[in-house]
Parts: sequence; structure tokens; C-alpha cells
Amino acid sequence: MDNTWPWLIFTVLIFVVSLIYIALKRPASSFPSSRKASVLVVVGSGGHTREILTLMSGLGEHYTPRYYVMATTDTMSEGKIQDFESKKGKDNSENFKIYKIPRSREVKQSWITTVLSTLQAMLVCFPLVFRLRPNIILCNGPGTCIPLCTAGFLLKILTLGKTQIIYVESVCRVETLSMSARLLYYVADDIFVQWDRLQKRYPRSKYIGRLV
Repeated sequence: MDNTWPWLIFTVLIFVVSLIYIALKRPASSFPSSRKASVLVVVGSGGHTREILTLMSGLGEHYTPRYYVMATTDTMSEGKIQDFESKKGKDNSENFKIYKIPRSREVKQSWITTVLSTLQAMLVCFPLVFRLRPNIILCNGPGTCIPLCTAGFLLKILTLGKTQIIYVESVCRVETLSMSARLLYYVADDIFVQWDRLQKRYPRSKYIGRLV
């Protein structure tokens, strides 16, 4: 049996819901520099963490509060987040918070069990996202972002929020999009890539050059 079929079913379901949403979609909301915008930042591990924090360093102070979401099995990222935020000053602790969720897929995990672990993650992510209702979900590739972005997408479908989903593909992806990006291709409001050849292959994406 082909172990990829559960992910194919998931992709088809997301695609169908996406088409319905796109047909009813209102213009994306914008956030002027004078207005605060809450950001839910999906933190991966290793290179993903470094890249997403580099992206965060370019955001202004009006992007607050900042909600960092990481996998419970990630033992390194929390310290990096704390170090990053500590540079903003000792009174900054009220402007950010770290949440931990089950990982959707571990390295080398089978696709069959990945579906089950993703559903488990969704049971945690949906209440979290619905409670926080962030203005922006920012992610760059870790599988942890799938249930979070799905929850943010559902918020818009149900008109309970105006969460913008922004996906920045890793600089490592030169020829093809990652699995996460392909799953979110019609879900994210914006998909940014760092290689022009990648944008030509996936016309819905936007080329922004090398950021990290």
C-alpha cells in the first residue's frame, strides 16, 4: 500500500476548501505601521529556528504580542527565542509568549502514523489559534505549521478572524517547494520564495530574493 495516500487525501481536502474560500475571499486586511498586529510565529528546529528569528528581527515593534509556537520535542529553540527577545529589553517579557504543541511528524516517521500525529496536533492547535486569534501566522517550513495554519484558515472560513497566513520558504529550497509549502499552496495568503527559478515553477509564489 502506498503510504503517501493519507497526505494526498489531506491535500485534496485542503484544496477543495481553498477553492471555496478563494471564491468568497474578501480583500486581505493590511496592518499600517501605527497599528499593532499580533503574530503567531511557528518555530521549527535547527535551521528553521535560525531563519525564522532572522525574519523576526526585521519586523517593527508594532508587531506585538508575539506568540511563538514550537514542538514539545524541540529542546533547543526555546533558549534561542528567549535570547532573541531578551535583546529587546528587560521590560519586553509581556510582549511575547511561548507555547508548545505535539509535533506533526518526527524525522523518518511513517506517513501512516504522521496522519495520526497530525490529528493529535490539531486537537491542541485549533483551541490555541481560536483563543489567540493572531493577525498573522508566520512560518517557514516545519511540519508543525500545518495544523496551525489549518486552524488559522478555518478562522477565516468561519469569519471569526482575519488571520493572514504568510509562508516564507527556506533558502534551502531551490528547485521545488517543501511538503509544507505544497500543502499550504492554496491556503496561505502569501508564499515567498528566495530563488527566482522556484517562483517560475510555482507562479502563485512571490520572489523576494535571499533574506537569510
